[in-house]
Amino acid sequence: MLVGIARLAAGARTLEAKRRVEYLEIESRSFITRCDSDRVPFRWTINPYRGCEFGCKYCYARYAHEFMELRDPLQFERKIFAKRFDRAQFRRELTRLPMGETIALGTATDPYQPAERRFRITRSVLEVFAATAGYRLGITSKSDLIARDLDLLREISRRHYLSVHITITSMDRDLDRLIEPMAPRPDLRMNAVRKLAAAGIRVGVFCSPVMPLINDSEPGLDAIAKSARGAGANNFGANVLFLKPCSYAVFLPFLESHFPLLVRRYRERFEKSAYLKGEYPKTIQDRVAAIRRRYGFHPQAQPEPALWPKDPQLTLF
Repeated sequence: MLVGIARLAAGARTLEAKRRVEYLEIESRSFITRCDSDRVPFRWTINPYRGCEFGCKYCYARYAHEFMELRDPLQFERKIFAKRFDRAQFRRELTRLPMGETIALGTATDPYQPAERRFRITRSVLEVFAATAGYRLGITSKSDLIARDLDLLREISRRHYLSVHITITSMDRDLDRLIEPMAPRPDLRMNAVRKLAAAGIRVGVFCSPVMPLINDSEPGLDAIAKSARGAGANNFGANVLFLKPCSYAVFLPFLESHFPLLVRRYRERFEKSAYLKGEYPKTIQDRVAAIRRRYGFHPQAQPEPALWPKDPQLTLF
């Protein structure tokens, strides 16, 4: 018998079905979720959607569909659940939080994925924030659609402590299309950074994940940071790849198709642990620190830990 979120998912109403993806509406008992993990410094999370159409090969969040008894990792990008939004209920949830609490928007799915163009749930959430004050709100996305909401983001920035982090894993369009097949091009994302910065929004660029021998070269990371500085970003950071079983099951076939010479190395390093060990994380940390200094990103001006990686089990390097 299905219970909890699995039961709600099984009864979800189809909103639209396309050739590749199905959009469904799911009931939401609570829009703001408490995070009690001591591994991350934020206490509250908001995810307007379940699943993400971008189809990033490394995405750890595929495991979230397993809670709904959707065990095929590819269902995460093919069955997108839009949470039924009740503005009054959400406002009540928000006002129950103490002033100054840190809230992360987009911790398990991108709040500006293609579904947002249709259903505008993220915008509805921001409209409520624009009418309140006193919280620390962070938004993480890899979509230029975020620039659509500049009017709300300006008002939220005036009333709250707002920080936006745009994820860009490579400035190479061809490489980016392989890794993140349905996400906006890196130049479009960087243009969104430029628009946000010009509007006075605190915005940074985050290279996540850094994948060994794929996008980890010094010139490649430098290109992202240089472009970020030119676009007006106030910080730059990076995070090393980790592969949960659900993402390992997608990433290894991807390597076999596009980077066959790397398959053996990745298997050796990830079969027994989701996290890289040894000197590699420290090497990337030093490389990114040198790049930050090169472009005037102060060491303490990296993205706030509360809004960095989305996995509560991840130990930051």
